[in-house]
Parts: sequence; structure tokens; C-alpha cells
Amino acid sequence: MKKFVLAAVAAGFVSGIIGAFTYSSFHSGSVLQFASSAPSGSSLRNVMYKNGTAEMPGFVKASQVSTPCVVFIKTVANQRNYVDPFFDFWSNFDFFGRRGPVSSSGSGVILTADGYIVTNYHVVKDADAIEVILNNNKHSFKAKIIGIDPSTDLALLKIDSKNLPHIVMGNSEDVLVGDWVLAVGNPFNLTSTVTAGIVSAKGRNINIVNNQFPIESFIQTDAAINPGNSGGALVNLNGELVGINTAIASNTGSYNGYGFAIPVNIVAKIVKDLIEHGEVQRGFTGIEVRDIDAQLADKLKLEGDKGVYVQYTVEDAPGFKAGIKEGDVIVKVNNKEIDSKAIYDEQISYFRPGDKMSIILLRDGKPSSVTLTLTNKDNMSSILNRGKVGSNILGADFKLLTESEKQKLGINTGIQVSNIRNGRIRSMNIPEGFVITSLNKKTYTDINVLIKDLENVRGQIVIEGIYPGGGRGVFSFYSY
Repeated sequence: MKKFVLAAVAAGFVSGIIGAFTYSSFHSGSVLQFASSAPSGSSLRNVMYKNGTAEMPGFVKASQVSTPCVVFIKTVANQRNYVDPFFDFWSNFDFFGRRGPVSSSGSGVILTADGYIVTNYHVVKDADAIEVILNNNKHSFKAKIIGIDPSTDLALLKIDSKNLPHIVMGNSEDVLVGDWVLAVGNPFNLTSTVTAGIVSAKGRNINIVNNQFPIESFIQTDAAINPGNSGGALVNLNGELVGINTAIASNTGSYNGYGFAIPVNIVAKIVKDLIEHGEVQRGFTGIEVRDIDAQLADKLKLEGDKGVYVQYTVEDAPGFKAGIKEGDVIVKVNNKEIDSKAIYDEQISYFRPGDKMSIILLRDGKPSSVTLTLTNKDNMSSILNRGKVGSNILGADFKLLTESEKQKLGINTGIQVSNIRNGRIRSMNIPEGFVITSLNKKTYTDINVLIKDLENVRGQIVIEGIYPGGGRGVFSFYSY
């Protein structure tokens, strides 16, 4: 059974050297000449022209362009474990437990000259301090988190600098299976490591994102990848960013032949939302779909297994209002062919509340088209701008749940914890996305009242709530 290990992505030496050697053996010194009938969008589209002849861009150029834009990220987190003061009286403990510094590292990609950097959320998830080290001159900067999106495992950082080398965004829709790509990152604390491989699949869903609304449509590559490359760049032969390396398939934690990257088109949308709105603006259809296997295709009398099957639609949500029904098969979203749930989720992720989306579906084997207007989580078509309230003492942000969120969780009141940093919430080991339903049996509808009580409460503390996955949780502490 495969174990998919979040680790991140880019560089095992042997495979990279073999890939580069193989490529140079076939293309060194050769000049590609296009026939006039060469098809548009073919695998020969990555072409440069010199003196009227065409030649394929090389690994050297792509490496030179991309490596200065990939940074080394070091994080320090203070581990906390609850200490019972009655049984461990002589131990040194803080508000709720013992702490000790733990260091880890990963990679990141510079997006702008003024210091916006994208990386994986899991690289900085528990960090109390984040240090970014540039590859070109080894300068070090303290970084702050601008925003996070656990559903795609992305985080946006900012450092205070100017005139930084920054990567050029490519287009992940243009990436084809069989295209050459480079993985750039810092595995094993080795800065600026580059490996080569090909895109071996697209639209991979490997079930590693633990979130209520996970989006997985990974680019799969055989470019050698190892731990430490999380947040690094997957680039094409022009040195353009086509993905953010995120995970590997491995039984050992080291490179085993398959790596996975978040498509750059998803990255671009998430980054834009975080910069402009402070949170991701996700469009909701109110439609739940599943993949179509051979058995279901046979039952529905479909030719092949293209499309996704509609399992249900939420009443009064966009899909329901557009007339989509259980049993329909969605085959296109905005003229993009859909052949898996992963591709469907990816296409939906590009939209914001208020955007219109066209869907072509099959019902009883007959095609029809519908248009729906996407909503936010509150089932409204406006951009979501629900205020968050932060506390430096608690080291977290808090926001009220919407009516639809409370209904889905089966609760009447709830306040969600997010953007956890150094402070008491982390000392309590409360996870990102946890919904607090009561403090010492008291429920809350006002964020500020909950924050005040959490900051000042002493004695026995019992916090009840719901984990991001839906399970109930209870945290019990004694505070002095």
C-alpha cells in the first residue's frame, strides 16, 4: 500500500544526472527544424529561434533563470506538551506546558521584487520564527505570514526587501504529459539543487490534504525529489514556474520515483486572493461529485469514463437553482473537459463568489448546458470579507462560523481558530481550524468576549469543540 508522505520536493542526484545525460545525449548539437505542418500545441512548442533555426531550450538556461528565485526557509517552533503540575511539579512549564525549540526547513519561491514568497503551508504551519535565506547572495531575512490556505497546502510570506530576483509565472494548463521539467529546491539543506525529469501525469488526487474542502489536482513528475524541497519550484525549460513542489510518494520518506506539485494556476489565484482580501475567495457550487469508474459507466450506459457523477446538490445552492440533479454527469466546466473529480475541483478553484460558470452535463445520455453563479460559504454571491479578530496573547485569529457552516457541523454556536502563531492557543495544542463551541460550558456569539475570557481565565479550563475533519474534541488544562 502506497504511503503518501508530505515532504516536498526536488532533488535526488542520480535520477537528475541520468535525466540530464539522457536529454543531452539526444539533443546535444542537434537543431530541430519545424515542418510547416507541425501541429499547434505539440510537444515541440518549447522552442527558441536563433539565426532562423529552431533549437530546444536547455536545462542550463532554465536552471540559471530559476535558481536565484528559490529560497531556503528555516523555521523554529517551540514544542509544547501538557504537563500535569501535580505529577511534574519540578518541571519548568509555561502557561499550559513545557516548551523546547524545534527547527525545520523547506523551500520557497520569490514571486515579486518586493518580497512576496510562496511556500507550502506545512513548511511554516507551527513556526514561531521564519527565516528566509536567498540563494544568490545568502542574505537572510525575517519573514511574516501574509496568509494561508490549508485546503491547497499553500502559504504566502513577505520579507522586507527590494529589487529581488523573482520568477516568471507560467501556465499549468499548457503543461503536457511528457514535457521536460526541473525541480528546484533545498533538499537535505543543500541550497540550489536542480533535478530533471518529465511530467508523468496531471490531475492527481493522492488524499494528503487534511481539510474540510481539500483541492488536489497535482502535477506528477519523476524529477528526483527529496524532503526539504517542500515549497520549491517546478519549472519548464524556459525557467517559468509551473508548479509548487509539495509531496512525494514514498515508503521511506526519501525519493521513490514520484513527486507532486500544485499547478501554478491554482497558486496564482490563491496568492492574489491572500494579497487583496487576506483570505481565499472560494466559489461554491453546492454540488458534490464523484469519479466515474467502469461499473458506474456501465450502469449509466456511458461511452468511457469521462466526466464526474453528481451525488447530490444542496438545496437553494447554485447547482440546485440551475437545475442540476443527482445522477447528472458533468463533462465540461467552461469548455474544459472534465475526466476526474480532481480536475473538476481544480477548475472550480479558479472561480470566486459572484463568478458565472457554464457547465455541460449529460442527463439520461442527452447533453444540456446550464449557467450558475457561484456563492461564498454563506451562500451569497458577494466576496467574503468576514472580519477576523486577533489576539497577540493567545497567538491566533478568531472568526464566527456562518449559518451554513454551523448547520453542516450540527451546532448552534461556534468560533473558529485560525492563523495560529506563538501564544497560548498553541500552548494548548489546539489545531488550526478548530471550532470552539464552549469554554467551561459557556457558549459564545461574540468573538471579543471569548478572547477576553481565554486571556484572563484561571484555574481549571475545559474547551470543547470540533476538529476541522468533523470529530469532536475536548481540551482540559489547569491555568495559574
